[in-house]
Amino acid sequence: MLTLPEPCLVVLVGPGAAGKSTWAAAHFRSDRVVSSDALRALAGAGEDDIAASGDAFEILELVVERRVRRGLTTVVDTLGLDAARRRRWIGLARECGMPCVAVAFDTPAAQCRARNRARTGKRIPADVLTRQLREWTRTRDVLPDEGFSLVLHETAVRTAPPAFAEAATARQRQAEAPARLRFGLHLAEFKGVDVRATAQAAEAAGFDAIYVMDHFRQIPQVGRAWDDFLESWTTLAYMAACTERVRLGTLVSGVTYRNVAHLGKIAATLDVLSGGRAVCGLGLAWFKDEHKAYGWDFPNVRERYALLEDALQLLPLLWGKGSPGFRGRVLNVPEAMCYPQPVHGRIPIIVGGNGERHTLRLAAQYADAANVMGDLETVRRKASVLRQYNRQTALTHLTTALVSRGDRALDALVEAGRGRRPRDTYAAAVHAGTVDDHIGRFRALADSGVQEVMVRLPHPDCMEPMSQVIAAFRG
Repeated sequence: MLTLPEPCLVVLVGPGAAGKSTWAAAHFRSDRVVSSDALRALAGAGEDDIAASGDAFEILELVVERRVRRGLTTVVDTLGLDAARRRRWIGLARECGMPCVAVAFDTPAAQCRARNRARTGKRIPADVLTRQLREWTRTRDVLPDEGFSLVLHETAVRTAPPAFAEAATARQRQAEAPARLRFGLHLAEFKGVDVRATAQAAEAAGFDAIYVMDHFRQIPQVGRAWDDFLESWTTLAYMAACTERVRLGTLVSGVTYRNVAHLGKIAATLDVLSGGRAVCGLGLAWFKDEHKAYGWDFPNVRERYALLEDALQLLPLLWGKGSPGFRGRVLNVPEAMCYPQPVHGRIPIIVGGNGERHTLRLAAQYADAANVMGDLETVRRKASVLRQYNRQTALTHLTTALVSRGDRALDALVEAGRGRRPRDTYAAAVHAGTVDDHIGRFRALADSGVQEVMVRLPHPDCMEPMSQVIAAFRG
């Protein structure tokens, strides 16, 4: 089955009784199909009211334009034999940055006539169908040269968000020459979450690590300020007792949230109690309202970068031997002492953020890994920048994955999670895809230079299919 990018404009082209409406119903939800017959019934006395055809097509043109401009996948179910209309739709899709795909129905003339005769209603007059068949023959020859993104021939299709544009070929690469990729579960909300059960399920699913978002109240991108939200390092300590293997860390701790030396002691304690599984994520901090609510200072960006650079130098010193003094640009720690020391002598540090001039430079200079967000092209660009600074610093990626075994189950998860948001918008935001989709997507990320993916699962039912995705990268 061919996967088309979401959103897209799909134009069905073929004579009457060629099977266009049947194909559309089999491959797309009815709310995505704009049918000239249905609009004829809306504008006139029924689908057979030929006198209403002009009004029906006027409405159809308006609906197609409005849907495409809103970025909604749209299937145009008409004869598609009008060259001027096809050119208009191709131009509209191109203007809106959307692929326009033609699906050609080259059904034999005898079969079209037989189907037409068998109809109990909506039978096309024989001479009209003959004209359509002749027009289709002419159209079939010019269709590939009209500028469509793709011309298909009654192929089975499905759609998926843009993140899966390269998934099919990347999935094939993973099957033929498996790449290794680490996976971390990212917890960004705790409302109704059983922390123990979730941590143990993640470990059983094959996740290499569990990361928690380090805030003191829920951020507006995820929920409401008063939603239940657990303190990060305390939660990690609890999960250390619930698990045996997974690494445990913040993604990421705002450098302004705690005295940096104290943060180092907290991370070292977790590392010792977990048997060497702690990871320390650090970031610039951005949530001004959170600082204001808790009565903390919120320095300007320049000052926060200075604090972050000091922290990146102080923490390894703190976790080392002795009690050396440290004086940085803004930090002054007379005795950087931490006993017991981390199990492996130091704790891996991940710097989170997409800034290319400062954040990635600091990650390359001082940290074990940089964590970035964004689509595949963004990740490729960040990987290139990071390599220019330091080829030894690992690249990690934070993302969301709504994953299910098949399309029907996936549709149900999207419907359950979208609330009042448009379905396609929500599906794209959470990267809604099947196991195969995500194997391809993560392989493309691995090829771009990513070594670990931190994944937020929007629904508990995603855990089991995500284990299948992880297994594909264990070969």
